[in-house]
Amino acid sequence: MRSILFFFLCLTCAVSASVQSQTLKKQEKDSLSTWSIVKYDAQNTWLSVKHSVTRPAHWKGKDFKTLGLLMASTMALSSIDEPSNRFFVKQNAKAPQLLKDFGWYFGSPQNYFMANAGLYGVGLLTKNESIRKTSVLIISSSVTTGLIQTLTKNAIGRARPGAKYGAFTFKPFSSEGAFHSFPSGHAILSLTMSHAIAKQFHSTWAKIATYSVGSIIPLSRLTANAHWLTDTLFSSAISIIVVNSIDQFLNNKELYNGPKKSKTISWHLAVKPNQIGFIGYF
Repeated sequence: MRSILFFFLCLTCAVSASVQSQTLKKQEKDSLSTWSIVKYDAQNTWLSVKHSVTRPAHWKGKDFKTLGLLMASTMALSSIDEPSNRFFVKQNAKAPQLLKDFGWYFGSPQNYFMANAGLYGVGLLTKNESIRKTSVLIISSSVTTGLIQTLTKNAIGRARPGAKYGAFTFKPFSSEGAFHSFPSGHAILSLTMSHAIAKQFHSTWAKIATYSVGSIIPLSRLTANAHWLTDTLFSSAISIIVVNSIDQFLNNKELYNGPKKSKTISWHLAVKPNQIGFIGYF
């Protein structure tokens, strides 16, 4: 079951990205060796990670305000963590086993990065620049969000709902898995990939479908009693912010010559007191 599911995930990612990809020009195919392309993409991945990790040093008032509102909204929404947890846990028995397996296996780091490796392999073999850029965006964003998640998870030490300690029990720098609830690693990885892939589509419906698939993982973690609602919401917000930042960096540096996009929906994080969500601009 695990092997079949993983194969399906790799195939889905590859096909989805291919739909909106742009093939390199023939002369570029002839002039660039596979090794040259790998080195170029590896360099861009390093530059993207370096850019995202060092961004806080260049933050201005607006950036600190956004961070403050994000933290304040997360704390405010935590007031509904326990009642929402009871609701989601009740849905676990009704959830299809296939979706549960999908949420667990795809959210696991080893399967996630293997899926992205398969996606990059397709782009490399076909010398398809759009697929390669998508893969670079995914891996560089995943490294950044992974660092944020690891540092935050250990420093905060929030108890998982399944540990029966309550939503406001913390044990900073604990080595116990029961105190590694905030933020959700599964949610961060799934939203990072789905947002990066959704950016490659022109179709609004294709974007909705991609986000819908990506939302299965954080929802499965809620029904499995592994995370609180704010764990997944905060993770989703961080993923969106990081992917947008790195995508803008790649575009501004013109490291990849992607196709010109028609007017589409642009998703942005909206943070207000007691509210957090995403707004689509046409």
